[in-house]
This record gives sequence, C-alpha cells and structure tokens, in this order.
Amino acid sequence: MAEQGPESQRQTLATTDVAVVGAGIAGLTAAALLAQAGLRVVVLEAHHQSGGCAGTFRRGPYIFDVGATQVAGLEPGGIHSRLFDHFGIPLPEATPLDPACSVDLGDGRPPVRLWRDPQRWAQERQSQFPGSHRFWQWCEAIHEANWRFAGRDPVLPPRNAWDLGQLLRALGPANLASGLLSGATIADLQQLSGCGHDQRLRHFLDLQLRLYSQEPANRTAALYGATVLAMGQAPLGLWHLHGSMQALSQALERALAEAGGQLLLRHRVGQIGRVPGPHDTAAGQRARWQLNGQAAAGRDFGIEASDLVMTLPPQSLQGLLGPALPAGYQRRLQQLEEPSGALVFYGAVERSRLPADCPSHLQSAWRDPGSLFVSVSQEGDGRAPTGQATVIASVFTPAQPWFSSELHDPAVLLERKQLAMAGIKAGLEHLLGIAPKTWLHGELATPRAFAHWCGRPFGYVGGLGQHPSRFGPFGLASRTPLAGLWLCGDSIYPGEGTAGVSLSALMASRQLLAARGLKLDLASG
Repeated sequence: MAEQGPESQRQTLATTDVAVVGAGIAGLTAAALLAQAGLRVVVLEAHHQSGGCAGTFRRGPYIFDVGATQVAGLEPGGIHSRLFDHFGIPLPEATPLDPACSVDLGDGRPPVRLWRDPQRWAQERQSQFPGSHRFWQWCEAIHEANWRFAGRDPVLPPRNAWDLGQLLRALGPANLASGLLSGATIADLQQLSGCGHDQRLRHFLDLQLRLYSQEPANRTAALYGATVLAMGQAPLGLWHLHGSMQALSQALERALAEAGGQLLLRHRVGQIGRVPGPHDTAAGQRARWQLNGQAAAGRDFGIEASDLVMTLPPQSLQGLLGPALPAGYQRRLQQLEEPSGALVFYGAVERSRLPADCPSHLQSAWRDPGSLFVSVSQEGDGRAPTGQATVIASVFTPAQPWFSSELHDPAVLLERKQLAMAGIKAGLEHLLGIAPKTWLHGELATPRAFAHWCGRPFGYVGGLGQHPSRFGPFGLASRTPLAGLWLCGDSIYPGEGTAGVSLSALMASRQLLAARGLKLDLASG
C-alpha cells in the first residue's frame, strides 16, 4: 500500500465482486458481460478515457485513432455482432472496407488489393501470384474450420475439466483434421502447396502477417495465419468506424452502465495483493484481491474484489503482484518473448493531394524505419474537416531501446524522434505521391507515448507473437494458477485486434462465471 503524507486523502472504495484493470476493448467487454450476469463490477482505468490502444486523441480540428484503426467482427455472427445483440444495444455505425488493404510490395508492380468480394479477391491473387491457387484453397479450408470453431466459444488452452469440456464441445471433424497442422507455419503451408518458390508471395505474406501476428510467415502458426489472411473478405470483413475508433469503446461503456457496472477513469493501479476473505457461497473460501493505487488529484485508493480480471500485457503482472505470483508462473512470464513497440506518425493533408482512388488502408514495403501500415480517413467520417484527411502510419519497432538511459536526455530523444519521423514521412510521400510541403499537421508517437497513454510496460503493442509454440493450446491461459485471477487481451487466445481481444474477454468471463456456478452463452448468430 502506498505511504500517505499528512495532506494526502485516502479514498477507500466499497468491496466488489470483480475488479477489471484496464478499460480497453477487452476490459470493457469483460466488465459488461459480468455486470449483465449480475455481478458487481468496477473497471479501473489509468487514462482519462477508455479505449486503450483503440482509443483516440484530438489535435485542433483532427481526431486521430491512437493505435487500432479498423475493426473486425461486426458482420452477422461476428463477435461484436453477437456481443451487442447480447447487450441489447446497436452496433456502432461502420462502413465495410473495400479493399480491406492495398499492399505495395515496392517492386514497381501494381499493389495487391484485398477486395471484399471473394471472387474478385481470387482473381486478384491469381493475377498477382500465379500458381498459388492451392495455397489459398488450403488457407480457406482452415479458416472455415476455424470460423465454425470460434463460433462455438472454445476455451484455449484448457486448465481444468470445465475448460476441457468447452474445448471438446467446440471441436468438429474439420478441426481434428486441421489440428495436424498445429505445429506448422504459413511458410510450411506455402511450401507444401507447391508455391514455396514464389518470393513475391512470401513478401506479401510477411507484410500482412507481421501486422496481425507480430511474426513473418515462417514464424506464424498456420492455424492462425489462415484466418488472418481471410479477414478482409465477405461474409466477414474489416470495417471503418464512423466518428473514430472511440465509438466502439463508448458503445461498450453504455453496455456496462446499463448493466450497473462502474467505470473509474484516472485510477492507476500500483500494487495488487491478497488478503483473507470471508466465506462466499458462490466463490467459496478463498483470499480476496486488494488493489491499491492513485486516483485523480493525487488521492490514494484501495479496493477489494473476489475476482480480478487483468487486461494489461502479462509482462506487467510481476511488477504489480510481486511475491503473490507463484515461482513457476513467474518463470513462465519471464520466458515470454518481448512484444513489439510501435512508431506512429499522425498527419493531415488536403484530400485533393491524395490519389483519386486512395483506399482507407495501405501497406508499403519501406526500408527505414520499416514497412508502413497506413490509415487514411474517409470524407465525412468525423476525423478531419471537409476537404481534408488524417493520415496515420505505424511501424513496428523494438520497444525497450526507447527507454535506454541515453534517451533520458531530451535532446537525444528529440533527435531520435525527428529521424524516425523523417523516414516515415518520406515513405508516405513516396507511397501517396505527395510533396513534403503538403503536410498540414505531423507528430510522432514512440513506445514511450504508448507506455504513458495505455499503461503498457515499455509501450508494448499487439500481444505475443503467434508462433506455433504460443498459439492455441500452447499459449498463455486466461485461467491463471492463482484462484480468481483471470487474463484477457491481445496476449490471450485468439490474439490481437478488436475481435480477438473481445473473444478473449468472452472466454475469461465464461470461466469466471462458471467458477461461481453461473452460465454465459451468446447466441451464435
């Protein structure tokens, strides 16, 4: 517990059934589900707004999406559609992306356009990658099996009999067959399908998979990558939210409030411990969780909860729980590979300066500081004044070097940021065909900014890389060795993205409620 000076004011909150740390998409989803199931739920968020890496910020007339810029799972049967049907509130207004992305491989050939229409996309990839038909057939077959599997709400990896029962219930014959590929990568699939020699295809796969799995094709699990590669096509699809990405978290805030849950902004948790708890007929005799931290205006707060849902990256657990973590679990967390950080450029231009057919999302094989993922606002979507557009470009980068001792010097940090921003702007100017003087606004965020905005250690984004050794049954479980401690978010199955973290929140919520003798089932859609 933090020491209190004579002038500090301690605010002790009432005990609650569930405390959720982090009001990103995963935290808000889990909190709304649990509150609607009848539990008392408090969400603690360090920032002044919800959303996390799917939040927004304003600069003058511009609204910028902080990290995530597109949404999956809004289609009928998709996870967000199922969730909002369950909550009884409408989905945020959105437009399907078509193409989902335009990928410039930097080889002088026309970019690869990921069309929403499956037939048009099949024609595009045949033109761009002749001889790859079998590879894409296999990916589609794996994806269809994955889609049916995910719709049955499996628990992965299972950690007790209930978890195993949910997993077995979700399995179908196609999953048993595709399970033979549990140790394979997308690069293995490319080789086995007879097009392993196609380096242009490999380059495309590396760029796309790095976005969604944190890994290139030779390190992305085939069972994960096959679905990632199919997300842009109907009947699924990627979507552009009207207003901003904040629309999704605001809708989830509404669901939480209508269910009686509580969201506390500007409440940063600094320490988590265990305290003896009274006998609870629902949860049984076990210790409770005590969370201490600091709220707005420097006030200390403390809260006790029977269950704790953590949405921060698992690398933060050791610093928050310290000796409460079992030694074996600590070693498991220490062995996790370091996630990536991100450099993100936020700019604005006159829309007339952009290509006439400029899509909303582009990817470019740029060398310095790295390949770019670019999001361009749509006219009338609320992000920029009429006739202007916001342009956001993100680049993955090792995170920890941005916290080195040499960067404590503001002059050195500024120089490093200016160098990175110059490289990104040069890539954008090349990709979009615009001149340097075109920019109406420009600023750069580094992993240091993400650590500050989102409370993520070293500003990690995107969760754990989806290598076969870390995906599905081999990943980090939402059920931890500590009773009443549950994990969800982009490091938990099925991985990153708004749809992925929402599925993880549903999984953790179902486990928590089952431990209390309660049941949660969403309509399959």
